[in-house]
Amino acid sequence: MLEIITSEALLPTRHGFFTRKGGASSGIFHGLNCGPGSTDLSEAVDINRARVAAYMDVQPNHLQTVHQVHSPDVVTLTEPLIIRPQADAMVTAVPGLALGILTADCQPVLFSDPDAGVIGAAHAGWRGVKDGVLEATLDAMEALGADRANITAVIGPCISQAAYEVGPEFVESFIDDNPENSRFFSGGKGDRALFNLPVFGLSKLRKAGIGHAEWSGHCTYSDPERFFSYRRTTHLGEADYGRLISVIRL
Repeated sequence: MLEIITSEALLPTRHGFFTRKGGASSGIFHGLNCGPGSTDLSEAVDINRARVAAYMDVQPNHLQTVHQVHSPDVVTLTEPLIIRPQADAMVTAVPGLALGILTADCQPVLFSDPDAGVIGAAHAGWRGVKDGVLEATLDAMEALGADRANITAVIGPCISQAAYEVGPEFVESFIDDNPENSRFFSGGKGDRALFNLPVFGLSKLRKAGIGHAEWSGHCTYSDPERFFSYRRTTHLGEADYGRLISVIRL
């Protein structure tokens, strides 16, 4: 059985943050691995993505994802893409196109302006958020007729602050950008710090003038039964990891 996390804030727009439950993959990818970039069997990934498409009530080729590269780049979709472009966010005003974001600790962010009939989806790791992927998504939605004051964004399952330990160079790079960024860190062991990725994302969205933004509150690292996690895989010494999918459609 598929398990889908939804947010009342995004309703009536159809959407879902899919957990790893209900998939065809096995081994370290056990469950709903939707990442074609993983070393999982391509047949299993195709089955998993087809199950997601069926739940979203779209054809498999209408479930669109991009080749994510931790950039601020946004693609505007007017029809299904045959080749996945390098980008980290998508927007559309076309009914029947489902926008999918793949994550394994980074933030999946789903956007909707139901009055304008415009949606968006972004892959938002620390680098993408720092470089402006969330603001760029809002800009692209407004270019399609949305009003950012009417846009809702929900951050889905991602790594929480308690599990996101970083080194002093990481902290310094943020504080060099803006001393106020110190509020996204708390003390860790020794010279380490704990970084609050979802609060960083929320702060960027709210500063950009969005109507409403929230985080689902789910931590990918701390719940292996439900979520894939790149950092957990690294700590366990596993060879690869699955990718969760988060989807929104008109």
